[in-house]
Amino acid sequence: MERTKAVKADIRQSAPLGAFSYSPADEEKFRGVRRMKTTATGLLLLVALVYVLAKWAQNAGAGGWTGYVAAAAEAGMVGAMADWFAVTALFRHPLGVPIPHTAIIPTKKDQLGVTLGGFVGENFLSSDVVRARLHAIGIGARLGAWLAEPAHADRVTAELSTALRGALTVLRDADVQAVVGEAINRRADAAEIAPGLGKALERIVADGGHREMVDLVCVKANDWLVLHGDSVMDAVQGGAPGWTPRFVDRKVGERVYKELLRFLTEMRDMPEHPARGALDRFFADFAADLQSDTDTRVRVERLKSEILGRSEVQDVIASAWASVRAMIISAAEDERSELRLRVRASLLSLGTRLATDGRLQSKVDGWLEGAAVYVVTTYRDEITSLITDTVAGWDAEHTSRKIEAHIGRDLQFIRINGTVVGALVGLLIYTVSRALGA
Repeated sequence: MERTKAVKADIRQSAPLGAFSYSPADEEKFRGVRRMKTTATGLLLLVALVYVLAKWAQNAGAGGWTGYVAAAAEAGMVGAMADWFAVTALFRHPLGVPIPHTAIIPTKKDQLGVTLGGFVGENFLSSDVVRARLHAIGIGARLGAWLAEPAHADRVTAELSTALRGALTVLRDADVQAVVGEAINRRADAAEIAPGLGKALERIVADGGHREMVDLVCVKANDWLVLHGDSVMDAVQGGAPGWTPRFVDRKVGERVYKELLRFLTEMRDMPEHPARGALDRFFADFAADLQSDTDTRVRVERLKSEILGRSEVQDVIASAWASVRAMIISAAEDERSELRLRVRASLLSLGTRLATDGRLQSKVDGWLEGAAVYVVTTYRDEITSLITDTVAGWDAEHTSRKIEAHIGRDLQFIRINGTVVGALVGLLIYTVSRALGA
């Protein structure tokens, strides 16, 4: 409560006194008020003149009719003066005399602002009023019909693209890269990958998906042996003991090479080769170990940490945002990009559903009504304080003159009506009195 009062005081102090200024347009309206004042005052003077003439004629013996005219004119003057006092008391002290309860607007300006704020809060910012008004509008159906128009969907898509480009431009790459890198590393450290890898490998082996990889390895290994036969034989000969004859080493090298080549060729060409079956069993056992063997899982986690800790991997993670950002900006700028086409199609689809699906309309209306009611009920005091603090910041004289410029012309009709009605009432009273013999 104290904090709210302090905020309101700061707003009131910072509000410029001339914020509610008296403009040339107001001066033009005030000239119209002056003309109406002249008319009302002229009517008062006319009635006063009629009264004087009627009393003179009555004293001169002009007849009984003079009494009726004098009574009507007298009551008209009373009505005109009473209404002049009432209208004048709204804006200033009549004749400059500080009579209590006059100059209401200048002296009660702040109180009027508080009252106006409370009135708005109670009658316009209540949850029932807001909910009923939004429900009557049917925003969901209207929004759906509007979005279902291709031109409107194009416009929204373009605006969203512009907003997306602006947001990506404002964001600092270094900050986003740091956040993305931290998120990836934290997620990778927190999640154990071995069981997931084991389940994935288990499904691959069960579906035979690993066989294509084995085929590829066999083909590449066979091709490599064909191209590098001399290297293989040299390697075998180089590992032979020094006491063996050279021709024996060469024969052994050739034999080993031919056996390797034969093995890989058979493995490549024979789907049912025993070595392939051994690989199937190896992969199946490895998948099981990844899920259940503690030692295997610990080793995988250690390997994961080592890989994530390498600077090359961290550089790739950090640079991922730059690539994603460039890709998104490029897609947002291209009107024929898949991103914009999908967004446009989604908007059209949403618009069509909103325009035709009553249940979806009810959901959207409920969401919007709930959000509006939350804002109104939560920030009602702040909204109404805008009214009270704004009024408090207005200059009293400018406020009074501005209000008088806007409604003063109509108020002068009160004076005119008071003169006419007063005259008629006075005439009626005099007539009844004469009829009763008073």
